[in-house]
This record gives sequence, structure tokens and C-alpha cells, in this order.
Amino acid sequence: MAESTGAIYTAAGANLAIAAAKFVGASLTGSTAMLAEGAHSVVDTANQILLLVGLKRARKPADARHPFGYGREIYFYAFVVALMIFLGGGIFAIYEGAEKIMHPEPAADATILGIRLSGFWVNVAILGFAILAEGYSCLVAVRAFRAETGGRSPITAIRRSKDPSLFTILVEDVAALIGLLIALAGVVAAHLLDRPALDGWASVGIGLVLVGMAIFLMIETHGLLIGEAADPEVVAAIEAAVRAEPGVRHVNEVLTQHLGPKDILVNVSLDMADDLDAGAVETIVSRLDRALKAANPEVTRVFIEIQAQAASARVRAAA
Repeated sequence: MAESTGAIYTAAGANLAIAAAKFVGASLTGSTAMLAEGAHSVVDTANQILLLVGLKRARKPADARHPFGYGREIYFYAFVVALMIFLGGGIFAIYEGAEKIMHPEPAADATILGIRLSGFWVNVAILGFAILAEGYSCLVAVRAFRAETGGRSPITAIRRSKDPSLFTILVEDVAALIGLLIALAGVVAAHLLDRPALDGWASVGIGLVLVGMAIFLMIETHGLLIGEAADPEVVAAIEAAVRAEPGVRHVNEVLTQHLGPKDILVNVSLDMADDLDAGAVETIVSRLDRALKAANPEVTRVFIEIQAQAASARVRAAA
């Protein structure tokens, strides 16, 4: 998970600098879109700290109370991140935007070191800096994501990814860029059309983007929390390896579950040849255990159940 850790540190550093700049701009000019973006950046920074905590806790070794380890810690923290984006970013931005729409005020000019500056240009300059910083963070996240997922399309890769720390950072960065562009459009439109309420509408737009992103992340992390199977290619490779083993008459079922981004549990139900003695069956089971783990380093636990094909079919039908 080195790629995801590097992307998180980059995003946290960028968001911290961006948040400071946005809050300075909001305090100087009174822009609610800038305030909403500042809150968004603070929430993003807190989220990245939470993801780092989740990654660290997920590395804890298994113990008697948690015999399968703590890999799912990262799934829990990723879900908390999605809730924070929804409440701390999206709802706050919508509320602030609604307030500005009902009580519109033009951007105030700023005075820095005795020099009077146009509030409009202060906001534009800060948003320009934020777009550059966020763009760099997004580029790092995209590169890390591609390194992990190969040539899959972004949506497919996110839906099939088992590392929420990586796709959460990517989705956050993309949403942040969209939010910055909305904020810039709102500030420019409010100035050119002399309609300060447009700044509030921009804040509402930012909030809706964050709410949509949070719901998407909740759906993705919810699936990981309750247990997702390994990729179909991984399952197919396991089944092929088991079928190729002499003495295996039939593969009744292959069940997999991610206990963490790089931790797959495998349970295989097999119908073995009737003429095999107990020692031969034990040898085959041990050989399969070693082969499956060697073929895929993410496979950390293998359970093999010897069961007649007919009996296995009855069990599955009853379930």
C-alpha cells in the first residue's frame, strides 16, 4: 500500500496549504464559496489523517480476539471519511450557500499591509493557487491509482478496487478540482453580473458535489465492510489451479473474501477421488495450500473442505 500512503501524504500537504489560503481569502472578502471550499479542504485534511490511522491499524498482527487480523480497519475508517465529507463538507457548504443567497453581499475589498486590494482579484488569485496545488495532488493520486489498477477504466477500477484509501483520495481530489472550478465560476459570475447571490449558488453547487461524492464512497466502502469476494480473475485462477490437481474429481465451490486490501481468505470445497487414502488427501491439501499462496501473495489463508459433489449441492440448495 506504498502508493496509497504516498498519495495520502501529498494530498494532506496540499489540502493544508489550500485550506489556509482559502480561509484567509474568505475572511478578507466575505466569499461564502471560498468559505465552503476552505471547510472542504479542512475536512479533506482530517480525512487523510484518518486514512493514515486506518492504514496503520490495519497492519496490526492477528491475535486471539481477532484471529483474521485487523485488515478491515481501513474499510471502517474509509466509511467514517465518507460520513465526514457528507456532514462536514457537503451539508456545511449547502447551508452557507443558502445563507448567502438569502442575504447576498458583494465581495469586500481586502487591505494587506496597508495596500487596498480588490476582493474579486484576491479570491481569483487564491482559487488559482488552489487549482494548481490540487491539480498536482490529483496527478499524484491518478498515477498511484493507475499503478495499482492497470489499464482498467476509472469507474471499473474503483468498483473493483479493494483499497479504499487509494480510491478515496482520487475521488476527493477530483471532487476538489470540480469544487474549485465551481467556486471560481461563482466568484467571476457574481462580480461580472453584479449578483452576489451567485457566490452563494456556487457554494450550494460545491455542497451537492460533495454530497454526491460522499454517497458514492459510502456505497463502495459499505460493500468492503460487509465482505467482498476477490476479483473474478483471481477466483478463476484459483479454480483452475485446483481443477488441475490430480485426485480432484470436482470443484464444488470456491469462496473468497477480502479481509483487507491485500489479504484474501479462500475456502474451497472439493470432491476427491474415492480411491485416495487419508495420507494422499492430506498431501494434496497441503500442496494446494502452498500452490495457491505462491501463485497469489494476497492469498493468506486457505481452507479446503473435502465433500462429495452431491452432498455439496444439497447444502448449497438448502442455503
